[in-house]
Amino acid sequence: MIHVEKLRKEFKKTIKDPGLKGSIKSLFHPKSEKVVAVKDISFDVPRGEILGFIGPNGAGKSTVIKMLTGILTPTSGVCTINGKNPRENRKSYVKEIGVVFGQRTQLWWDLPLRETYGVLKEMYEVPDDRYKKRMAFLNEVLELDSFITSPVRTLSLGQRMRADIAASLLHSPKVLFLDEPTIGLDVVVKDNIRKAIEHINREEQTTVILTTHDLADIELLSKRIVMIDKGSNVFDGAIADLKSKYGQMRELVFETDDPDPSETLGYCRHFNISEDDCTLECEGKRVKVRFNSASVPVSEMLSYTLAAVNVSDISVKDADIEEIIRRLYKGVDA
Repeated sequence: MIHVEKLRKEFKKTIKDPGLKGSIKSLFHPKSEKVVAVKDISFDVPRGEILGFIGPNGAGKSTVIKMLTGILTPTSGVCTINGKNPRENRKSYVKEIGVVFGQRTQLWWDLPLRETYGVLKEMYEVPDDRYKKRMAFLNEVLELDSFITSPVRTLSLGQRMRADIAASLLHSPKVLFLDEPTIGLDVVVKDNIRKAIEHINREEQTTVILTTHDLADIELLSKRIVMIDKGSNVFDGAIADLKSKYGQMRELVFETDDPDPSETLGYCRHFNISEDDCTLECEGKRVKVRFNSASVPVSEMLSYTLAAVNVSDISVKDADIEEIIRRLYKGVDA
């Protein structure tokens, strides 16, 4: 469905010397330098997959999405969605994609939501019978009925996000681009939106590219991730594969009355390991220890902790994907 091969995007950045003199000089003798935002990125997404597309701020995620949606033209390389070039086949292409940007809305601010959908229906040339069936489906999945007659400006952030997702799906796109769809939402609304995305993907085999800083979205919705950093691929594969290589981190959480558990325990000193393999955080009586179970077995960590300090309410679990990604970026194997 989506094919990206050696995709590259370069920008020209104007260089100006400081002060008024520098500003005047740049008017008559402008200087510029080349900035490479995306460096020869390649990946494929089959029909019906939800792909997690992640990376730190400034990694080039938004630039890639803008090239895939046709907003930007690549400097070089190939990107096709369902066999179409986003720039060359612009008119027919936009009818096959839906886009949601978490901090920007495609809805008309002062129109009631129902009228907004009516306008989009005409824009995408959706037939009346198909529109009625589509709205019934979207109402069921995204629960729009309670606010569909309200002006967009009166909607809460969670309602607006559900409304934006519905707007992007009104014309039954084959591919859905979701850029931070749960940003700023509370836990309950996030969960509802995740369930809606999962339902739409399952029922209609809609291909989804999901970019987010909320790694819970990735873990719950995606089986595969593409990670980029500084414009280049750093990982492309199943989350399970990522965890098998970087995922032997465990999280030990307990409560203690010890006044200074970090000094008393001294894990790195006791086990002769680096701070990459063990970190400790204290929040009052609660202590959280992230450790590499390949360097220190869970049984040894528990035995030492219980012997060194008075402990209550202790638990051990796998570290989340955020910790795994942190280690990948640092180049630390499990």
